[in-house]
Amino acid sequence: MLGARTSRPHSEPISPGSFALRLSADETSALPAARGATAQDIDKLKFVGHSFSVRALRDIHIGPAGWSYADWRGRVYPEGAGAKFDTLDLVAKYFDAVEINSSFYRPPSPATARSWLRRIQHNRDFIFTAKLYRTFTHERGKATIDDEKVFREGIDPLVEAGKLGAVLIQFPWSFKNDRTERSYLNQLCERFKDYPLVVELRHESWNKPRILQTLEDLGVGLCDIDQPLFANSIKPSAEVTSSIGYVRLHGRNYQNWFREEADAVERYDYLYSRDELEPWVERIKQVSEKAKETFVITNNHARGQSLVNAFEVLALLEEKRMPGPAKLIESYPRLSESVEADDESPQRELF
Repeated sequence: MLGARTSRPHSEPISPGSFALRLSADETSALPAARGATAQDIDKLKFVGHSFSVRALRDIHIGPAGWSYADWRGRVYPEGAGAKFDTLDLVAKYFDAVEINSSFYRPPSPATARSWLRRIQHNRDFIFTAKLYRTFTHERGKATIDDEKVFREGIDPLVEAGKLGAVLIQFPWSFKNDRTERSYLNQLCERFKDYPLVVELRHESWNKPRILQTLEDLGVGLCDIDQPLFANSIKPSAEVTSSIGYVRLHGRNYQNWFREEADAVERYDYLYSRDELEPWVERIKQVSEKAKETFVITNNHARGQSLVNAFEVLALLEEKRMPGPAKLIESYPRLSESVEADDESPQRELF
């Protein structure tokens, strides 16, 4: 738990404050009550392939980080699937969210974003979140006006379609709480304030009630994360500082987390056990009671493990087995406890 602060019902954010100047806060806690649902709400909360559920009432969106990974072939879907097999279509068949991972490395083109929209249109409830381009978070001070322009142009088709749930500002562990970094974070939030923002802070130095209060004043969500816990790693929590709740499960690969030679596949190569997921399911429920909309993203993408754990979280929340791809169950037999094969309709290809 990151700490206590004054809470207000999360609706419209107030005018931005400053991380550099917000140095005092009433640190009492008063969580807003859970939202009710009207008959009209229930009519709107129909998920493709899902019955009406508590999850729908709480607006919890579950999905993986990214969808285009070579090592998913033969594990998530058959080896013999065509070269243009559409894994985004596959994700959108079973889940209602995905985090755009590629936007961290390179902003998408507007045409690419529009193609994503076409490929998920069979699931009217599907929504994207997007990671902010890494130049803003991992190469601080180097981002240009053109970098901002290209990023905005790439994700604005999602905004215009009402399909962008959040922009995730993911900082590395090396981003620590000091005056300079607080000022930078404040400036970045101000720069992109016209998007729904969530910030991910991995270093324990940000574990301060004043930081939570400032995020709430800015209307910026806090990402609750699971990561390998070293001496100064921020701990698991169920904090909400805006109308958006956001949970990311990175895995617990201690061996590769800080190893410089490790690539992204090795660093996030981890499969959670159900016992490890159950405490997070309880936190997700807590987050959803405080937020208007909650995103749960599994980032342990190696060999389709993010999908395995996303299905298991979904089944634990729904308290029933969920439909899923037969090949994934074959690759991970334990999934049969949470998923039943549902491959009646063939998946579409890209073109």
